Amino acid sequence: MHAQIVLFDGFDPLDVIAPYEVLYAGGTASDGAVSVELVSAEGAREVVSGTGGLALRATGALDPGRAGLILVPGASGRVGEPGEVPDQDAGDGEWRQDEFIPVLLGCTLATELPTLMKEAMGNPEVTTAAVCGGSLVLAMAGLLEDRHATTHHLGLDMLDATGVHVVRARVVDDGDLVTGAGVTSGLDLALYLLEREVGPRIAHAVEELFAHERRGTVWRHQGPVPVGL
Repeated sequence: MHAQIVLFDGFDPLDVIAPYEVLYAGGTASDGAVSVELVSAEGAREVVSGTGGLALRATGALDPGRAGLILVPGASGRVGEPGEVPDQDAGDGEWRQDEFIPVLLGCTLATELPTLMKEAMGNPEVTTAAVCGGSLVLAMAGLLEDRHATTHHLGLDMLDATGVHVVRARVVDDGDLVTGAGVTSGLDLALYLLEREVGPRIAHAVEELFAHERRGTVWRHQGPVPVGL
């Protein structure tokens, strides 16, 4: 399985690094059955995150025709120039995270990312994954209507407003769409994907290596619908 993790301006570093390390370790543990790379809609470039100007390098362009996994992270930080000091008199220093992250996520709509992800999600050989606000990126692009998904708890109402069937779970498996909730859920999402795609023994080995115990509910769109509850 080849995994492409998407970088965009303002991305959340942990949404990227946690799945990257899990999948990379899974590739090592499986003797190369998993490979992973950082990509962007624009191609190879340095991409600045929304956390303290931390930058990562995309080594290539997102390829929607390549079989495997494509993972979209969320955003972090606030709108403004790197190093800009909030104007206390203007009240900027009191901005809350949930007031500006939707703006950063919305900026992706002006890039080629929505077009590329639409093509990828129409490819039966691609599984799409998203961590935290990555689900909102896809939802705002109109790609998750009538699908089951989750996101950070602060974004659940926004996700619901786009026509998504919101599920309050740590990881939501909707077939070729797998989404994770808050930021640290990227670890659990990636471990679940390893287990689903490569096998539980590989996932458990990586879990032990990272000294991480998975938590929360993994919801699957399978089985009969509950009634009378």
